[in-house]
Amino acid sequence: MSTETGTVAGSDASRIHNIGYRSYDGVRLGRAYARRSLYSQSLRGSFGLGRSAKSKVLPMLLCGVMCLVALILVAVAIATPNMTKLPIRYTDFAIYLQAVIGLFIASQAPQSVSRDLRFKSVPLYFSRPIERADYVVAKYAAMASALLVLTGLPLVILYVGSLLAKFDFADQTKGFGQGMVSVALLSVLFAGLGLVVAALTPRRGFGVAAVIAVMTITYGAVSTVQAIAWQTSSADAITWLGLFSPITLIDGVQTAFLGAASAFPGGEGPGAAAGVVYLIVVLALVAGSYAVLMRRYRRVGL
Repeated sequence: MSTETGTVAGSDASRIHNIGYRSYDGVRLGRAYARRSLYSQSLRGSFGLGRSAKSKVLPMLLCGVMCLVALILVAVAIATPNMTKLPIRYTDFAIYLQAVIGLFIASQAPQSVSRDLRFKSVPLYFSRPIERADYVVAKYAAMASALLVLTGLPLVILYVGSLLAKFDFADQTKGFGQGMVSVALLSVLFAGLGLVVAALTPRRGFGVAAVIAVMTITYGAVSTVQAIAWQTSSADAITWLGLFSPITLIDGVQTAFLGAASAFPGGEGPGAAAGVVYLIVVLALVAGSYAVLMRRYRRVGL
């Protein structure tokens, strides 16, 4: 209904303002930029960067623990007279601190993927221009990179400390290289398994518990059964039991191919032939984790 002045009757709240739509004439950055951005944000989020102060406490604390242990080992090596090498091998470090690594992946894998599922924001990612493969690759690469930072930084500290202590350069460089290959393989394997378990539930608490069970409880169970096999003189079974835990898989691969000392009971790890089986299982788990993640996100409706 109109008044004499031609204005529309009604309250201000009921008015419709036509603000129009403007076309975008700028550069479209495309999938590659979106994928890099998602990777960068996910990697930063793994250490609480860009999030609340409370979110930074646990990942930074765990990273600090890893680095502090490395610093203590360096201090012991430098302070001890006539010492010609570090107290432990580079390849042993991640095995000894596997509980810290497991806690990190258990806390950060659900943070990376479970919240997107819980708040149903995944379809927004897939609307444009990013695709499912981009999302999975970015999340997988970010989590593997975060684990590599967590496990690789202490090795760098050990290496620098060994050079300051004037240990043999060639020996330390070789050990450092072997250690970095080992933690790189560990990072890719743990990232895949952690993300798969976390992506199965939108509940972060359930995801944390499930990842801990896969990473930590399996190691305890396998180690216990291996110890029993050692006590009952079933040494051959120890090697094959190591196939059933992520950390013992890494132990077996680095024992067979990287000159590491095995943490298996009796210190006898797999030989070259069994090591090939270990490596195949690791690669199969990595490829399988990627395939499962792709299948999981195909089921997320747009």
